[in-house]
Amino acid sequence: MSTVAPPADWRRLDPRTVVVTALVVAGVVAGAAVPVTLGLTRWFSLPVAVLQVLAGAVLVIGVAAGADRVRWHRTRYRIGREQVDLHTGLLLVKRRSLARDRIRTVDLTANPMLRLLGLVTVRIGTGEQGSESTLELDPVTRAEGERLRRLLLDRAATAPADGVRHEGELAVLDPRWIRYAPVSFVAPMLGGAAAGAVMQVSEWVGAQGQVIEWVGDRFRDTPLLWTIIALVLAALVAGVVGALGLWIEMWWNYRLEREPGGTLRVRRGLFTSRSISVEEARLRGVDLVEPLGVRLLGAARLDAITTGLAKDHEARNADHNTLLPVAPRNRADTVAADVLREADTPTGAPLTPHPRAARGRRLRWSLAAALGPVLVLALLGALLTPVLLWIALGCAVVAVPVAVVLALDAYRGLGHALSGRYLITRSGTVRRSTAALERAGVIGWTVKQSVFQRRAGLLSVTATTAAGGGAYTAYDTDASEGLTFAAEAVPGLLEPFLERAGEPGRPRP
Repeated sequence: MSTVAPPADWRRLDPRTVVVTALVVAGVVAGAAVPVTLGLTRWFSLPVAVLQVLAGAVLVIGVAAGADRVRWHRTRYRIGREQVDLHTGLLLVKRRSLARDRIRTVDLTANPMLRLLGLVTVRIGTGEQGSESTLELDPVTRAEGERLRRLLLDRAATAPADGVRHEGELAVLDPRWIRYAPVSFVAPMLGGAAAGAVMQVSEWVGAQGQVIEWVGDRFRDTPLLWTIIALVLAALVAGVVGALGLWIEMWWNYRLEREPGGTLRVRRGLFTSRSISVEEARLRGVDLVEPLGVRLLGAARLDAITTGLAKDHEARNADHNTLLPVAPRNRADTVAADVLREADTPTGAPLTPHPRAARGRRLRWSLAAALGPVLVLALLGALLTPVLLWIALGCAVVAVPVAVVLALDAYRGLGHALSGRYLITRSGTVRRSTAALERAGVIGWTVKQSVFQRRAGLLSVTATTAAGGGAYTAYDTDASEGLTFAAEAVPGLLEPFLERAGEPGRPRP
């Protein structure tokens, strides 16, 4: 594909950045104006307090807008033939450059204020760790952002060897997927956060006692157990509502497409629009993630396994590498095949089950985790009060069956396989992960065998890679099967460390 020669002249950010800053600061000041005014009325009359708050607000907004005007005046950028330059700063001038051949991401983000003015924030990155590997242009016009994205990510499209292209639109939002939002782990966390927020805000305004008294009046004649259940259910309802709202904000207008230059692009967002680009040259596989709640409903999420994803950026944006939100499992498998340009999805390949000894290990771990707190409570109950003994008994009755079920489910989820160009590992129960990693992306193997694993004839093999999480493990495999899996996945990489014995073709460490 032919590319337009990049301009060599310097450009400025959009001058409306000053308006955006003034409006954002005005919103913050307006939110703080009421409590500040009420606080000032203790020493001044209401009109005087209002005038003081207005004067302070004008001063704060003016200073913020002036500082941003200086930033705009001192910031300029240039897209050269070999590098991208950004100069900014007043007293301390920063001159930063990124080589164009190292640029891997150009992401566009626009909050509601920027969208209203037709502006976007452009983040240009190399995918390496550290803030010096990213340039941020905040803001430019949407047309300029799209121009920069196409210009910097334009690559010559090459046809895959198998002829499977899967071009254009790969996935689009199905509103029915919203039914998976309430069963995610976000819902209970949002419910707890909502309850904590109510108590915190009531404390700020000096009404926490009244709130507690009001709740107590509602449940005055209700047994304590039912009161606790009712409050937990209320928090869960609030969490479900919050999870639904968060899902709509994050995934509305979702669309996944492959552009002709070899770039996967994810667009999404209701109020804050996001455009995330993943260069296919960085793609090393996919990870099919099935949290427990959505897995019970037959759904999964699809993440990209890519090289050069900075850990600090990944921590701040946990969904930055998500290609498909939680959707029906068969749809996730289809999208995985399209993303990888495969006729059959590797994430649906049949897996080699692990020995029964691996089940015993998971049962022991799970029961130990469940019974540990129970034993502590029982000991404290024997020393302090019989009430703790009853609590320990109740915990044991609930925790032991749950621990057994989760352990058996974790064992059923174990598996590994080779499928064409990919090696597949699966593990987990609360968060089950099926990773399809390109065999060419494996740079090393780590083989671990504890004393207990050795006695059971098990070991764990970990494929190390520069992509995604950096390591993908087949846990508690049969010792011979695990080593054979690693040796066949990347021929020649593990053989120097193995010796052949017994059955032909069966390696041992």
